[in-house]
Amino acid sequence: MTMSKLAVLLTAACSASLALAEPVYTLKVAHFLPANSNAQHNIIEPWCQQLSDESAGRIKCQLYPSMQLGGTPAKLADMARNGVADIVWTAPAYSAGKFPRIEAMELPFMLPAGARASNPIIWQYYEQYARDDFKGYKVLSVHGDGGMDIHTRGKAVARLEDLKDLKLRASSRTAAKLVEALGATPVSMPPAQMTEAISKGVVDGALASWEVVPPTKLDEVTDHHSAIPAGQPAFSYTVLAMLMNERKFNSLPEDLRVILERNSGPALNERFASAWDLFLDKARAATPTEQMVTIDASAYGAMKQAAAPVADAWAAAVTEKGLNGQALLDGARALSSQAR
Repeated sequence: MTMSKLAVLLTAACSASLALAEPVYTLKVAHFLPANSNAQHNIIEPWCQQLSDESAGRIKCQLYPSMQLGGTPAKLADMARNGVADIVWTAPAYSAGKFPRIEAMELPFMLPAGARASNPIIWQYYEQYARDDFKGYKVLSVHGDGGMDIHTRGKAVARLEDLKDLKLRASSRTAAKLVEALGATPVSMPPAQMTEAISKGVVDGALASWEVVPPTKLDEVTDHHSAIPAGQPAFSYTVLAMLMNERKFNSLPEDLRVILERNSGPALNERFASAWDLFLDKARAATPTEQMVTIDASAYGAMKQAAAPVADAWAAAVTEKGLNGQALLDGARALSSQAR
């Protein structure tokens, strides 16, 4: 064997040894939905695979669905901040009062229905108005649930009057204010508890996105699904966020941080939007036609008018906490209007 061939072989062997010696960084990713949920199966798992592929296996994800790391959904944001999990996917509103600015995106009839339509608005609002809500986190995504409809058992909701005396699950305090303004009684609970609560008659239904209907089996305990007129803003939204422990992010090698950056922000929001809207359409299509209730334009207008005070009350409450609530509300409305 010539010296030059030997040198090539030695170089290749050294490179292979160095590659094998590269450390693997395993990220603990926690969320509140089951492993069979759209969010995990169609978004988080493919995203993790993308990180692994681009890093040649140096980034791995260990997934913890259904709160397997303990605690409640309200504690997920703290779990990321405290390093119990490296990354969490959560609804900021579950941690009441900790993310006040982003709540503007959850106000009644603020955002268009559908993740592809709403996610760019939510991200732009986050960048312009709500960054201070997320100090101490590496924000990987801020997006929406595609908009909520009303799912009920035993009674169809087609008009404002139909909501009187109903008890509806609400995902956040903003959604609860909407439910109250519409004449129903809000009951706060995480998605995992909705089905049992409805089956036992604790609540009559839920204000919820179609995204949670199949994985929580909400469709098995409800028989009416009331939808807004096509092209109109949704009843309400749950804002969702992928948050990473900032220290963990900063501890990664620079090339791995670049990979995470490249696959986060608008890129991750687009990943959520594509899978989300497809799943929403499939969930609706799988529902018997006779269970679908269309709210006509007149009834929709009455509901929208009844809910109008909620936004002003929110702005006033936020202002009492030292923020400029009116500026946040005006900013949210401007971004939403520009997108229509």
